[in-house]
Amino acid sequence: MLSLRLPSGSRRPTRPIARRLDKARLAVIDESLLWVAAILLAFGLVMVYSASIAMPDSPRYARLDNTHFLLRHLLSIGIGVAAGVLAFATPMRQWQRLSPWLFAGGLLLLFTVLVIGNVTLGATRWIRLGPLSLQPSELMKLFVVLYAADYTIRKQDYMQRFRKGFLPMGTAVVVVGCVLLLQRDLGAFVVICGIAMTVLFLGGISGRLFIGLILAALSTIVMLIFAQPYRLARLELLLDDPFSPENAFGAGYQLSHSLIAFGRGELFGVGLGGSIEKLNYLPEAHTDFLLAVIGEELGLVGVLAVIGLLFWLVRRGFEIGRQSIALDRPYSGLVAKGIAVWIAIQSMINIGVNTGVLPTKGLTLPLMSYGGSSILAVCLAIAILLRIDFENRRMMRGGTA
Repeated sequence: MLSLRLPSGSRRPTRPIARRLDKARLAVIDESLLWVAAILLAFGLVMVYSASIAMPDSPRYARLDNTHFLLRHLLSIGIGVAAGVLAFATPMRQWQRLSPWLFAGGLLLLFTVLVIGNVTLGATRWIRLGPLSLQPSELMKLFVVLYAADYTIRKQDYMQRFRKGFLPMGTAVVVVGCVLLLQRDLGAFVVICGIAMTVLFLGGISGRLFIGLILAALSTIVMLIFAQPYRLARLELLLDDPFSPENAFGAGYQLSHSLIAFGRGELFGVGLGGSIEKLNYLPEAHTDFLLAVIGEELGLVGVLAVIGLLFWLVRRGFEIGRQSIALDRPYSGLVAKGIAVWIAIQSMINIGVNTGVLPTKGLTLPLMSYGGSSILAVCLAIAILLRIDFENRRMMRGGTA
């Protein structure tokens, strides 16, 4: 577990950070982080177009043009980048002051979904805003990162105690989780629990409390799975053959076609645009199962390239977090690590679902899958990560955060 404070009387960067000082003087922001995020956005745009171009052939989307999802995804990227610019211009001390209000606003939006939200594929997760839709659970992931980091800093002296340290934050997460479960969004609930637990652990929560928290979370998830037949069927599918006659056209339909896509792609793929599974065989090919289309068209090489870029993004987030803590900026450090954990958990679940390692669940691939709310939330997160690094570099040059 990492300490959030420097030794008494010490304000100088640690030796590894000092070795980066000269390099930090050369650049105001982390250009490599910016480029990796931009590459993932651009690559995702190309693959969303490829995965969705044949969707108007389906009766469900017959009224749409071939470029419908491309243009909407491009609009989402534009909104995300514009919001990211504003987020980058906001100092981290301001984010810390706003974090309780953002969390409360996000919770209010989640309740609003239950009242006026649209029902899509049996789930109520979206608020209609004219031609666009907002999925508050995506923004809530970011708000939980910001709030959990602020809570940990404010309650640092009580993090070893159950009633004063863990209980208030645990109660807040339980409330969020209950609202998400009413929306039938178990995936977002798992991600948000993972974020909150990790930030509390990094912030110094008692080891016994943390182990108890993990056991309680796992027990809750198991009970939620057994409480709904469709969730249990997805879990049972992991132990069964998705290509069996009773599964191939039932619970295992989506997974079987995802695995067929990976199998067709082999090492180098069938070529960009050459996917067969995207021709209305693989459901949600442009959103949750975009990685399967990448695997079919660009092969194992394309899939590993995506995983490598996401891994680099997560690793860089942890590096920025460690750097912030070494510079006596614990809030920024916890936010950076929380963002890295969020991207890591969501990426692992999406990859696991696409490859049949985890039960089928609706979670997007960060920065790539179609979904305006997801793109907006992750663009904001990357912008905040860039802001944290920018303030770190400014401090290392002798300025103030």
